[in-house]
Amino acid sequence: MLPDGFHDIPPGKVAMIVTHLEMTEPAATRPVALPQGVTFHRVTPGPEWYRDIFKRVGSQDWLWYGRLRKTDAELMEILGDPGVEVYTLRCDGADEALLELDFRVPEACELAYFGLTDRLIGTGSGRYLMNEAVSRAWSRPIRRFHVHTCTIDSPQALSFYRRSGFTPTRQQVEIDDDPRLIGVLPEDNGPNVPMFRAQK
Repeated sequence: MLPDGFHDIPPGKVAMIVTHLEMTEPAATRPVALPQGVTFHRVTPGPEWYRDIFKRVGSQDWLWYGRLRKTDAELMEILGDPGVEVYTLRCDGADEALLELDFRVPEACELAYFGLTDRLIGTGSGRYLMNEAVSRAWSRPIRRFHVHTCTIDSPQALSFYRRSGFTPTRQQVEIDDDPRLIGVLPEDNGPNVPMFRAQK
């Protein structure tokens, strides 16, 4: 356990507070229609499709990076597993959302990734996508639907998950290499997160 007080973060690293949330029974959903021209689809993704939507949803304004450090083989080992389901919202022929449900642990579902591109934010599409996530997760014999978010993600994410019926259960501090300083993401991504280079 960290003692009270301030703790220096080493140069070249990024620190985040991770909040874990769960629901142990299906949450009530508030029905919402998709905007005209937007449709919901299940996807069988390849690495190129997945990396593209992953970056457009989470890596430009925020700092989603974990999946970008994986090789094609490592990524497809996850995405090709029958316990993993991937969905998107399609607008005028372009995929503009990522919903990934992970059922690989018995009696549980992880909301592994969830988000929209800028094109759909504020249209009600996020609520529709979450309704689908809750419905599809609890259509399986699970006891727990869980997700985590952190302070390098959208600041709206935590409150959105809570409004969707998830309850915070745990917080952790995570320290990792800054993905912008190891070539995983461009240096101008995640402008809300300061970057500290190691001194030469």
